Amino acid sequence: MFTASPLDLDLQLLLNQQWRAAALDAILPVFSMRAALFMLLAGLLVWRSALRGKGQVIYFIALVLAMGVTDLTCNAVKHAVERVRPQHTVTGTYFQESGQWLRLPADHEPRDTGTSFPSAHAANSMAAAVLAMCLWPRLRRGLWALPLVVGWSRVYLGKHYPSDVVAGWLLGAFIGWCFWQAWKRLAPRLTLAVLPDDLYRPFLLPPPDCR
Repeated sequence: MFTASPLDLDLQLLLNQQWRAAALDAILPVFSMRAALFMLLAGLLVWRSALRGKGQVIYFIALVLAMGVTDLTCNAVKHAVERVRPQHTVTGTYFQESGQWLRLPADHEPRDTGTSFPSAHAANSMAAAVLAMCLWPRLRRGLWALPLVVGWSRVYLGKHYPSDVVAGWLLGAFIGWCFWQAWKRLAPRLTLAVLPDDLYRPFLLPPPDCR
């Protein structure tokens, strides 16, 4: 277990306690919902399958596997480090419980262990974003913002310190990049297109020679 550095604590206080607004209270918790991320992936799968066929499924399986490996790695590190979350240790931290916003009182009971470092949400979203941007290069213009907002939401919700989020981003980016390197070597052996956009469009466009 380790405590927050002065800079880490200052950023946590800034993002969690000072930069608050009613709109953020409503919006940012959505980015911390795993169900929302998987609904987004499901929607993208349906859209991409309509454009390029059912073969798109294999690429989304790769995304889910990358997030799964990232999540398992984060859990292993969390239990080894045992850092206490700010919502359990930093007085005045805003956090949600049963959908209600609360603040940690000054007379709170301190905890000895926790699961704050690193942020699995930040890591999972970064792994998915990095791999997706490699598979679909056109997404690079905007997809990078997803892990940034997810990381912000975790600090805003009092679940993590900024250093937890940064560590999650780095871990997720590394695992996402490793999956991309592995996929580039594995796809040709499986006679699959490396990039999903190289697949044929069976539904929306006819074959080139069709009259």
